[in-house]
Amino acid sequence: MKVWLQIADTTGAVLVFMGAAICLLGVIGMLRLPDVLSRSHAATKPQSLGLLLVLAGVALRLRSGMDLATLALIGFFQLMTGPVAAHLVARSAYRTGQIDHGELLFDELDAQLTEER
Repeated sequence: MKVWLQIADTTGAVLVFMGAAICLLGVIGMLRLPDVLSRSHAATKPQSLGLLLVLAGVALRLRSGMDLATLALIGFFQLMTGPVAAHLVARSAYRTGQIDHGELLFDELDAQLTEER
């Protein structure tokens, strides 16, 4: 039994380290990428995966029912709110003119905005 706990603790530590490394890569991407759309991608995709890995690592260490439920709620709300926030940031950047419309492959929002007027 003690061996399994040591394996779970070691696996949890590895998951926490991997999650922290992925979050660090997301932060570096946010600092280095050139435009708002690329930065919003770097803000959501790696950060969500990194946080989920950290939560899985912490879950392997804590092992109690209430803690696991709390960690599951944290992961759920992160997955629900992160992409929505990035979408709203990108949409407001589009509306304020911070995005060059010529570089977009598809510009479906322009048709929607011109129909509203």
